[in-house]
Amino acid sequence: MRFTIFQDSYIGGRKVNQDRLTYSYSKEVLLMVIADGMGGHARGEIAAEIAVTSITNRFQQEAMRGHLRRPKEFLESAIHSAHRAIVAFADEHDMLECPRTTVVACIVQNDKAHWAHVGDSRLYLFRNGELAATTLDHSRVQQLMDAGVINAAQAAVHPDRNKIYNCVGGVLPPGISHSEPWELQVGDSILMSTDGFWAQVNATFIALKLQRENIVELIPKLMEEAERKAGAESDNLSVIALTWEHQEETPDSATVTETIPMDGFTTSAMNTTQQLDAIKEEVTEEDIERAISEIQNAIKKVAK
Repeated sequence: MRFTIFQDSYIGGRKVNQDRLTYSYSKEVLLMVIADGMGGHARGEIAAEIAVTSITNRFQQEAMRGHLRRPKEFLESAIHSAHRAIVAFADEHDMLECPRTTVVACIVQNDKAHWAHVGDSRLYLFRNGELAATTLDHSRVQQLMDAGVINAAQAAVHPDRNKIYNCVGGVLPPGISHSEPWELQVGDSILMSTDGFWAQVNATFIALKLQRENIVELIPKLMEEAERKAGAESDNLSVIALTWEHQEETPDSATVTETIPMDGFTTSAMNTTQQLDAIKEEVTEEDIERAISEIQNAIKKVAK
């Protein structure tokens, strides 16, 4: 596989970054996953951390000997497993309210992309300067738009625009939406982001810009613009973006997987330690290590 990939996360105007994101790939298959811990509930960052870590661990176990046999079934099972791990963590720590998070996860293998999502973090697929595919938010305003009650402009300023009815964690199991497999073409770009980014940057604008700039140059500028537009009250904003390259000719910036051993993985995570850097004066290294340990224990218990 040959692709260019970029990820980053900004804390914005918040005290804590509740977003988590990572990508992991082997010789034959790639996973991208992003989660936005729900700030209206207790410890959303814990839910996002568990979700991303759990799905990534499951991916590396099941893709150990090659590609995933059933990507859709993998995504369904992995997200439900992440949900159970979050609930187990809440039970173990006697939390009055279970942490909750959105999730988008995407598998790329055999020149095809498969994705699934819960909540209002988004995936866009861009092709030839246009938005070719997108997830639909599990939100109140999306329901109103689907019913023809409001349009996109009204949705952007609607008082319920941040309210979602579906999440990973919480009382009910998540309702997961799946894509059909998408055959990737050279130059296609997949962008996954939390609402702190997509609420400030129009998808059509991104599609047009991608015709002239690559993701490594473009996405940092768009993230800075999104943070600037949101002002002092900017939400956390996070992006993973990938461009599918020509599979025979490799641009200098592309990632090439042919040299990876069959059972090897490369992973790049925006992890707990990185995400808490901005509040080190409030959180000690011991606190961070303890949180990581507790999260890993919750994931292991569910995986058994």
